[in-house]
Amino acid sequence: MRYYVLDRGDQHSMDLSQQFHRLAQEKNFKLDAESPEIVVSIGGDGTMLHAFHTFIDRIPDIAFVGVHTGHLGFYADWRADELEELIHLMSQSGSEGPLNPRIVKYPLIELEIHKKSGNASFIALNEFTLKGVDGTVVAQVDINDITFEMFRGDGICVSTPSGTTAYNKALGGAMVHPTIEALQLTEIASINNRVYRTLGSPLLLPKHHHCDIFSRKDQRLLLTVDHLNFPVDDLISVRCQVASQKISFARYRPFPFWDRVRNAFLN
Repeated sequence: MRYYVLDRGDQHSMDLSQQFHRLAQEKNFKLDAESPEIVVSIGGDGTMLHAFHTFIDRIPDIAFVGVHTGHLGFYADWRADELEELIHLMSQSGSEGPLNPRIVKYPLIELEIHKKSGNASFIALNEFTLKGVDGTVVAQVDINDITFEMFRGDGICVSTPSGTTAYNKALGGAMVHPTIEALQLTEIASINNRVYRTLGSPLLLPKHHHCDIFSRKDQRLLLTVDHLNFPVDDLISVRCQVASQKISFARYRPFPFWDRVRNAFLN
């Protein structure tokens, strides 16, 4: 098996990474930074986002496994004291073996960013946000090429289903099961009075829909794609839609999504 490990960079995570390498060597795994079959993230959900964007060009060929070193993450199935069990299960899997991992696929967001200075494309695992740097954001929101609303407020968040448990939840958005191919658009502190009006409610758009966010004044903005930040002062528009590709996670044991939600927010 070809594998690669990315850790959070703190001492505990780095020690676990070295332990994983030792155990993997005993099972004759091959460390491969160029074309791994499995990428192991050791840290938290932020580490998984880093791993995802590190291998963004090879997403169709890779499955991810998360090991959390702190609080339970939504992208991590394994605790720090379970590395030996994880390595054992990984070593027992094969092309025809009964212990093959279950591969689950989560939807992603595809972003097309248009600026006066040029265009760029991104894929997000958690969310995309657009926020103002100096003051109120003024942006026109179109759905399927038809004007929906003129937004005024602090910003807009567009999340994947798996990302709905993160910033989207803090904004009052709904948590969506990641088997549902959709994106959620949530307002960040919108202005609603007798003069200005927005829907004021999160929107869930299916796979075959798209939304466009147009900058409607000269404004400095901060665009974020997961953990990546991009200051922009010449934005024209951003198109958001469910991506054609998905991220794959290797499940070596069951861990249902709603169990993750309960453990993270209720237990």
